[in-house]
Amino acid sequence: MTHYFITDIDGVYVLIFSLLIGIEVIKNVPAILHTPLMSGANAISGIILIGAVIQVLSVPETAYFELTLASFAIVLATINISGGFFVTYRMLSMFTTTKK
Repeated sequence: MTHYFITDIDGVYVLIFSLLIGIEVIKNVPAILHTPLMSGANAISGIILIGAVIQVLSVPETAYFELTLASFAIVLATINISGGFFVTYRMLSMFTTTKK
């Protein structure tokens, strides 16, 4: 039976490759698709928020570094989700018509 282990340097390569692909994808998005893209980013941030809460609840109390990182992820994901909803609401309100 063969075991495949991802080394630390492989994780760095995946991170750099993901950043480059993400920058190219976001750079080439037309303006009409920014609202759906924002909704997708909110969904991803929601998954990150759930994962960070699970991480905080499952880490021992003496693991201060992990608790700090997970708590920081909770704060950043919450800010990202609320900001995303605020921007999406403002963008969608531009397309509403008022009845006179």
